[in-house]
Amino acid sequence: MITRRVRVSIPGLSAPRHAFGPERRDPVTSNYVRVTGLAGLFAEARELSVRTMIFDVEPLVAPWHGSQESLDQGITRILGDVRTVPSVRVVVFATNSARRPSAVPACDGLEVRYLASAEKPLRTAPYHDLPWPGAVAGDQLPTDGILAYRLGFTFLHYAPKLTGVPLGPALMHRWGELVRPVLFRRSATDR
Repeated sequence: MITRRVRVSIPGLSAPRHAFGPERRDPVTSNYVRVTGLAGLFAEARELSVRTMIFDVEPLVAPWHGSQESLDQGITRILGDVRTVPSVRVVVFATNSARRPSAVPACDGLEVRYLASAEKPLRTAPYHDLPWPGAVAGDQLPTDGILAYRLGFTFLHYAPKLTGVPLGPALMHRWGELVRPVLFRRSATDR
């Protein structure tokens, strides 16, 4: 498991609405953590004591073009793993695709939401009432990473070695890696 934590700055985007909360966080930086597996992702969430976790659905929860059964099983698996992060109160599954689970499972002690056709990172209204601090877990810098920044959440960049990635996500991933130095620059406060 390889993780790397850096402070990031995204030029040209407005600061998150709650950037000036009680913690007095820097309005032009957000946290970025690269993880290569689910164990590392949940370990970082525990360390951050997040109260909200937003999960990109493909490929973290279910494979691209996977079956309805794989989506339903993936949601159940992730909710089981979320139980290892005692601070979490809200879990959101968000995808820009139209796919939906058979049902959004109830989970004792957790509020669970599912957003299809989420329009990440442009649409943020569905996330405004989420408890802070939070994290967005996903594989794409241009969608999930920017959504995390806009919400003032940590971006848990899920970057395992993947096979069978469709052309669209593969191109977006390559584009995200090319522009990452521009979008996510180290600040002077890095350790």
